[in-house]
Amino acid sequence: MKVNKDLFGHALGQFYFKKDPAKLYSESNISHWDEYPLTHLFRDFDQMPEIERNAMSLVHGKILDVGCGAGSHSLYLQDLGHDVRSIDCSKGATQVAQARGVTQVREASLMDYDEERFDTIIMLMNGTGIFESIDRVPTYLNKLKTLLNPKGMVLIDSSDLNYMYDTGQDESIWVPADRYYGELEFRLRYKKNLSEKFPWLFIDKHLFIHLAESNGWSIEIVFEGAHYDYLAKLMPQQ
Repeated sequence: MKVNKDLFGHALGQFYFKKDPAKLYSESNISHWDEYPLTHLFRDFDQMPEIERNAMSLVHGKILDVGCGAGSHSLYLQDLGHDVRSIDCSKGATQVAQARGVTQVREASLMDYDEERFDTIIMLMNGTGIFESIDRVPTYLNKLKTLLNPKGMVLIDSSDLNYMYDTGQDESIWVPADRYYGELEFRLRYKKNLSEKFPWLFIDKHLFIHLAESNGWSIEIVFEGAHYDYLAKLMPQQ
């Protein structure tokens, strides 16, 4: 198989522009290949999980959508009249988002972006994944502070993966001793192409509260889902 450095964006483009029904798959160091439904990335508000609908109801002012993907959240907020900027490190994803009508989208990573200041930053679909590892969380939290207006906030979601390590089952996976159990490494597969491996972080809410408060943030868990997921609101401590 060939390695495609923007396999995610390539798959989005094939699905959107060419109506290609081929499936995208993902695997991690604790799970086998599983289908990642591309249709899920093109959902409208009624199809969004409750955790995302809650986030949409809390935004205010000028908004930055980090890791916008195909642009579903940005499009919904635009349609409500919000001033939205959207970024994603996938060139293919930003091309799809722009074609769908996202008006101000650009290819950029969070750490490289430093153009404007915002009242709300949204980081959804396990937004903490962008942090990569527990050691990197302070770096990203400090970066987010530089992008906020006074009294600005970050809305970000994550999940507690402790249930994935249930040792009560025959094919259970033991919690690793050499890393935090939410530090995963993923890879994507689409047709005969593979992505490069990439880190992706899931943080349980208790650890996230500790990390946020230790790095100068006030944090509130504003919603908890039925699958160990939660939505957090972060504001820099005054």
